[in-house]
Amino acid sequence: MDTETRKKLDLTHPMHFLAVGFGSGLAVKMPGTFGTLAALPLVWVASLFPDEIFIALTVLVCLAGIKICDQTAKDLGVHDHSAIVWDEFAGLFITFLLVPFNPSTAIVGFLLFRFFDIVKPWPISLLDKKVKGGFGIMVDDIAAGVMACVVMHALLYFEFLTL
Repeated sequence: MDTETRKKLDLTHPMHFLAVGFGSGLAVKMPGTFGTLAALPLVWVASLFPDEIFIALTVLVCLAGIKICDQTAKDLGVHDHSAIVWDEFAGLFITFLLVPFNPSTAIVGFLLFRFFDIVKPWPISLLDKKVKGGFGIMVDDIAAGVMACVVMHALLYFEFLTL
């Protein structure tokens, strides 16, 4: 992060702190991966609740993320700054919708989400290029999470992934 942008980032501001994933997005290399790693414990804790609560938390993370990412991007003056990783949190929550959380699913879900987020196959790439603002920052990771979730369910259904 350049010096000018770092001056604009205020970690005491709740939206900035959440947008950078509690600081995980400030990693010099692979901030998205570090942001996803930082999201794992939150997903694990959320997975301890009934499915309805997990779903509600996922919706909350996604909807709040639109405002969190939009405000932080505007404050930094950069549309989708690499330090903004709240979208990775949302994508990982979606990856685990109705998926049991355990060490094996955690690893596979993490890898699948990162794969779809980095490679950005269609339609993720289209969403990433065409949609702007806070929703634009969030939507490609939401789509990556949906794709990862579908694969997770297929792996569980066909018993390629055991519980």
